[in-house]
Amino acid sequence: MGIKRIGKHLLEHRWRVRKVFPKHVLTSIERAIKASEATHSGQIRFVVEGALDGAPLLRNQPARARALDVFSHLRIWDTAHNNGVLIYLLLADRDVEILADRGIDALVGPAGWEKICAAMEAEFRKGNFEAGVLRGIEAVSRHLATHFPKHGAGRNELPDAPVVM
Repeated sequence: MGIKRIGKHLLEHRWRVRKVFPKHVLTSIERAIKASEATHSGQIRFVVEGALDGAPLLRNQPARARALDVFSHLRIWDTAHNNGVLIYLLLADRDVEILADRGIDALVGPAGWEKICAAMEAEFRKGNFEAGVLRGIEAVSRHLATHFPKHGAGRNELPDAPVVM
């Protein structure tokens, strides 16, 4: 466990999340998810966590492992067509992880998700957090619309509102 990472996480608290993702940006992200889900039967969740604390930090938990915990906790795997997708941002590490349920993951694969993560992280390095998230949602939506197009009204199985941890 590096002292530099611990320091970043101890200093990067919720205030940073509120600064980078104020209410109007979170509302914009929610609207983008809602609009995207009108084009496919998939479910998208966006979660931003300012920093790790407690046990995850002491265990030096990587962002991917933390995203798996969040994926499970939010029951993103619990969709009718196994097509839930989590876009997880660990702000202190500037690390984006995309986790997808087996129905869509088998069709897109790790390289497809990593390409979206890399594009989002590039935007974040420029300070374009809202644009980066919205572009990520668009890219995930294209995959979902290709493989799980909307048929009828369908129901919204997961909330569209971003989760701030």
